[in-house]
Amino acid sequence: MNWALLVFFLCFVATFLLSIPIGPGMLMSAIFYFVVAPGPAKGIGMMANQFLMNLNTHFILIAVPLFIFTANVMNSGTVTDMIFNFATGLVGRWKGSLAHVNVIDSLIFSGMTGSAVADASGPGLMDITVMRRAGYDPAFACALTASSATIGPVFPPSIPMVFYAMLSGASIGALFMGGMVPGVLMAAFLMAYVAIIAARRNYPTGKRYRLLEFLVYTLKSLPALLTPVILLGGNTGPMVAAEAVRAQAKAGS
Repeated sequence: MNWALLVFFLCFVATFLLSIPIGPGMLMSAIFYFVVAPGPAKGIGMMANQFLMNLNTHFILIAVPLFIFTANVMNSGTVTDMIFNFATGLVGRWKGSLAHVNVIDSLIFSGMTGSAVADASGPGLMDITVMRRAGYDPAFACALTASSATIGPVFPPSIPMVFYAMLSGASIGALFMGGMVPGVLMAAFLMAYVAIIAARRNYPTGKRYRLLEFLVYTLKSLPALLTPVILLGGNTGPMVAAEAVRAQAKAGS
């Protein structure tokens, strides 16, 4: 075992011993490895060269932190609460309404993050807390939250779809369009399951809003509701341009 690999493993172990978050810990271990790696073809220079050489082909990865940044900006205010109130006004008269709200929250929040982890750790925690206070079975609330969070990687903007487009060369706009229907169907089937469980266990109905209140919450949550539309609309132009460039390249060859 050479010194560089030994340093890498020591840094990786120190990550756990010092309770450093796994992401920065892995980055620190990799940097120390490249610093002490021998040979002219290795080291920080090689890492920077590879990064800059591949930057023009992996520019699509910029979308991932921007999706998460958009969700954090909306979540830092009261957007999550507005989405919850909108979903409650939409299905508040149904039996087991808070469980239905859980699914709708996940569907809407998936259009902001594209991540199951962000969905479960964001509105998911709030939904579980509210459901437990209303008398729902904790196991049912947690299982439903975990299930509805899986809509995130399917409904646009899906982070796994971004990586797939980068590796395969597929159109990210077309992948996003293809994920809308499956995401809505997943939510619909989960809500059908919730309706069956709510009828069997006699879960309560939720808060009923007046029409004016519902319209106010709808207007306030409109930016979050339109996020998938904005993303798909913003991808339409580049998608058409990319297809035109590919057609010209094929015609020229």
